[in-house]
Amino acid sequence: VQLVESGGGSVQPGGSLRLSCAGSGFTFSTYRMSWHRQAPGKERERVATITSSGSSTDYADSVKGRFTISRDNGKNTVYLQMNSLKPEDTAVYYCKRVGSRPMLDFWGQGIQVTVSS
Repeated sequence: VQLVESGGGSVQPGGSLRLSCAGSGFTFSTYRMSWHRQAPGKERERVATITSSGSSTDYADSVKGRFTISRDNGKNTVYLQMNSLKPEDTAVYYCKRVGSRPMLDFWGQGIQVTVSS
């Protein structure tokens, strides 16, 4: 099993980034996927979740209306479109395969997003 994030980097406040997470080694289309983030000195928090078909999504209040999670099961990839970025969005972002039990969860290695002027 492997999850590889890409698309991170540095952006000015108000800017946009799109993160991608490519999955392999498992049947991607049968799992819910989620994005999480961890800022320095803070606990990891869930940002967004998408169902296996992509028909339903859920967001943390802090990103509602600014971030959009989506997936392409044909490409085994989940995305996080981040708009109107704020300095407080600065964090390492992780994608996660959501298992039927916590022991079946699997995390990507994480990717840095920095929002600064």
